[in-house]
Amino acid sequence: MRLTVANHPLITHKITILRDKHTPSPIFRLLVEELVTLLAYEATREVSVTPIDVETPLVATKGSKLSKPRPLIVPVLRAGLGMLEGMTKLLPTAEVGFLGIETLEPYTYANRLPDDLENRQVFIVDPMLATGGTLIDSIDYVFDRGAKDVTCVCLLGAPEGVENVQNHLAKRWPSKNAHVVLGALDEKLNEVGYIVPGLGDAGDRLYGVAD
Repeated sequence: MRLTVANHPLITHKITILRDKHTPSPIFRLLVEELVTLLAYEATREVSVTPIDVETPLVATKGSKLSKPRPLIVPVLRAGLGMLEGMTKLLPTAEVGFLGIETLEPYTYANRLPDDLENRQVFIVDPMLATGGTLIDSIDYVFDRGAKDVTCVCLLGAPEGVENVQNHLAKRWPSKNAHVVLGALDEKLNEVGYIVPGLGDAGDRLYGVAD
């Protein structure tokens, strides 16, 4: 597994505002979208393309376009939905699927993905890589269905979660290509599994808490 922690002042700036407990949900949602678009540039560095010929107003030249089958973006419900727009801005022709995974007793409670993902490049988006349980289950789900490679885009990660994902992939999928892109790698998990310093519950901060 390759790990990329983005190192850019705009990313650090946006994450700092996301961390602030006083940032309201509308601003939080907007910043998440902007941040994901920045992270997506790194995440899509190895997206598959096909050479094509193109006519400019002056001459014929060579170019490239996204290969088929098209990339598949998979937000993990519910918080991953807040990252979807940032990904599709950069990959407007990508297909979109959804996964809902309960991690306390792991099972998939929602699935809107093709049964056959043979040769597909999959981009899984989930705001927080905490223990790694949700990401591991999501990666297994798409690799079990034949995905060619998987790139995971997360706003924040904890060292414990990164290590868990790395160890799992090394044991179960040693020949598969997996890449994790983080906006920041934080200090640790606390006693209840929250990332520290973190930014709190991403889903609640994206959508508010229903009374």
